[in-house]
Amino acid sequence: MMKIMKGLVLAFGSFDLFHPGHLSYLESARKYGNKLIVIVARDESIKTIKKRTPLFEEKDRLRILKAIRFIDDAVIGIKLKTLEDEYNIIKKYKPSVLAFGYDQKIDEKKLKEWLKHNKINARIVRIKAYNEKKYKSSLIKKKLKI
Repeated sequence: MMKIMKGLVLAFGSFDLFHPGHLSYLESARKYGNKLIVIVARDESIKTIKKRTPLFEEKDRLRILKAIRFIDDAVIGIKLKTLEDEYNIIKKYKPSVLAFGYDQKIDEKKLKEWLKHNKINARIVRIKAYNEKKYKSSLIKKKLKI
């Protein structure tokens, strides 16, 4: 069992159609620090990055995350003027750990360079999948024919 470390953890996601895989991701991320803040992707960001419209609006997805007891705070991400802006929210919080899901598409090399350039000493961790054959948003949406 991993011992809880000190420091702030930032976790990121769209959390559209919240399911047990999301819950497991956030529970695992929380173990990397003593405070967890979840950044909820804006509707516009999902449209830009994932090329689709979310099922639930950002304020509703945020409301679900704020109701989870072990999450210290949940906030809506920043507006992206360019894709390079996606990291700017990290400047605001200066976390110890950045937690990403196993299937989140990020350029870790580029992110590490950005962190170094911005003098932010944060560890990047990948959270393992939780039953990805059953609890993956795209699979659930296929089953529901969404």
